[in-house]
Amino acid sequence: MPTIDALSENLTEYLDLKQIRQVRRAYFYAEQAHDGQRRKSGEPYVTHPLAVAAVLSEMHMDHQSLMAAMLHDVIEDTEINYEGIESQFGKPVADIVDGVSKLTHLEFETKAEAQAENFQKMVLAMAEDIRVILVKLADRLHNMRTLGAMPPVKQRRIARETLDIYAPIAARLGMRDLQVELEDLAFQAFYPMRARYIRRAVVKARGQRRDVITQIEQAIQGRLDQEHLPGIVTGREKHLYSIYRKMKSQNKSFNEIMDVFGFRIVTETVDDCYRILGAVHNLYKPLPGRFKDYIAIPKANGYQSLHTALFGSRVTIEVQIRTREMDAVASQGIAEHSHYKVYGDSDSAVGSYNRARKWVQGLLEMQRRAGDSMEFIEHVKKDLFPDEVYVFTPKGRILELPRGATPVDFAYAVHTDIGNSCVSCRINRRLAPLSEPLVSGQTVEVITTPRAQPNMAWLNFVVTGKARASIRHFLKNQQRHESVELGRRLLNQFMSNYGASVDDVDAGKLEELLKEADLADMDALLEDIGMGNRMAYVVARRLRPDFQSEADSDTGATANSRKPMAIQGAEGTVLHYARCCHPIPGDSIVGHISTGRGLVVHRTECRNIGDIRQDTQKCIFLEWSDSGDEEYSVALSLELESKRGMIAQLAMAVASAGANLLKIDSGERDGQISSVQMELTVYNRVHLAQVIKELRRQVAVNRITRQ
Repeated sequence: MPTIDALSENLTEYLDLKQIRQVRRAYFYAEQAHDGQRRKSGEPYVTHPLAVAAVLSEMHMDHQSLMAAMLHDVIEDTEINYEGIESQFGKPVADIVDGVSKLTHLEFETKAEAQAENFQKMVLAMAEDIRVILVKLADRLHNMRTLGAMPPVKQRRIARETLDIYAPIAARLGMRDLQVELEDLAFQAFYPMRARYIRRAVVKARGQRRDVITQIEQAIQGRLDQEHLPGIVTGREKHLYSIYRKMKSQNKSFNEIMDVFGFRIVTETVDDCYRILGAVHNLYKPLPGRFKDYIAIPKANGYQSLHTALFGSRVTIEVQIRTREMDAVASQGIAEHSHYKVYGDSDSAVGSYNRARKWVQGLLEMQRRAGDSMEFIEHVKKDLFPDEVYVFTPKGRILELPRGATPVDFAYAVHTDIGNSCVSCRINRRLAPLSEPLVSGQTVEVITTPRAQPNMAWLNFVVTGKARASIRHFLKNQQRHESVELGRRLLNQFMSNYGASVDDVDAGKLEELLKEADLADMDALLEDIGMGNRMAYVVARRLRPDFQSEADSDTGATANSRKPMAIQGAEGTVLHYARCCHPIPGDSIVGHISTGRGLVVHRTECRNIGDIRQDTQKCIFLEWSDSGDEEYSVALSLELESKRGMIAQLAMAVASAGANLLKIDSGERDGQISSVQMELTVYNRVHLAQVIKELRRQVAVNRITRQ
């Protein structure tokens, strides 16, 4: 069990005497505050904050972080408040303690929503001071080390949470040592039988492999000495959870995973790294496509190293080559930043810290755009498991994206406005679909237009949290705007039956209706009408002028309700053209409000609208306004004689009439007679007539029917 004297002794390595005294004072303050409290294991409670501070001291964290670690449970578990800590230890320490205290309830027995809500609090606390999450991670690590005192059910819940949230955050911040220990401890608590089996297998394999590892290690070290290259070679052990995850994800046996031998070479300078790479490639044959340069292009968490795979001594060898500084950052991540603030600047440590800050700022932006906490945590979990690809902008800037990312993800990574207005892209100067997964090394150019807007279909293939959150945010705002406008037009149409409009509504009646419906304002009421959740004629009747009797107003409504409402443009978020009858400009049309969808437009003769057409209250008579250059989908059914090349002829006929063929299907009917179903886009009925005329010119066509 650690003592404050032992910790103070260790702190003399990098803190001055005055700072160590402040850490000791925080310890004695916590000891007094927690007097009489005990942990589940029976130990005095103060042993926990002391152990958390010891974990942080191994990372060379600053004295304020260590003081906050000593005090991190004081606000939560004692009667001391924020002001008390601020007066004794200063605002920075009090802020960290307050931030960690807000995260204490991140541990939940039930409800994913509650966990998600509190994860949002953690992001806000991280944004204020990144040290908050470092103290919280150290707190979680000590809790995992002493998890055995908890009941089995609680052990599994805490272990699952650690694997889902805390270990990935440690990885994202580049803190590999802490990540590995968290994963292994959580794995042993969540899957005890599997962990025991793999541990026994690793111990057995280690004994069998010792001679081979020693032989390869000596061969590499010998080559470095021969070339006068400074470097320390060590065998690299895979940790338990990493082995289990690879066995599961790659569907490999334990022996296949352990067949790969890992080594790490730590040297002095970046130049030495590349020289050593050449030396090991001369010693063993490199495997094609397995070299990665994370020095030139660091990972998103600041990790830098050269990775290469070699074939030697009848086994596969994986080698990592890095400088001492890179090795420290790979182990400690952003925590190493505070260490180098004491000893001098380090590009790797500062780079790691800046990337972490950028990631946290990205989380804040996602949080603002997410509709609710569950949606937010869904985006974050995607960002916590990155397997990066590196692509270039046309100007040569490098962007890091998760594997599977598409040009739409790339566009949003450049800027939200670029993503919102992108229409197409070029990958390595060739036009490519927006859904094409990107590969490292590609140059991506996004083509935008001011009138463009995000497409809901993009949600089917984007992988980054930022892109997904931005698309949903835009579509929600767009849907709200369109719903309000449609609701206003519908309400105006029915209010006109009473000789009034939306602008003439009595404020008292409106306030009463809003209170009954639990709506905030007029826009919320109009949005409800536009989305079909509330009928416009019912609202109009409630808000009609007082000078009309109900009988008069009902008569007026019946007489005048057939006044048509003009529509224009292609489909939006609340205006839909029915797929059963494909209405186009020039058709006689009618509409009805579908709950949750908005206005659905049908042709008047459509059989699916028959019942609604009889109800003058639910049926909305429509007319076309200027259709402009919008294209509308239409379906045709053709009967024709079977003939070689007929599909190509029909496609050419459609193209020659200036229409766009979307889909074509053919099938046998009676011997030589075939049926063809085609879907195409036209501007209006006149354009459709031109297309049909062009199709009739084909000799084999017997009959054309519009569906």
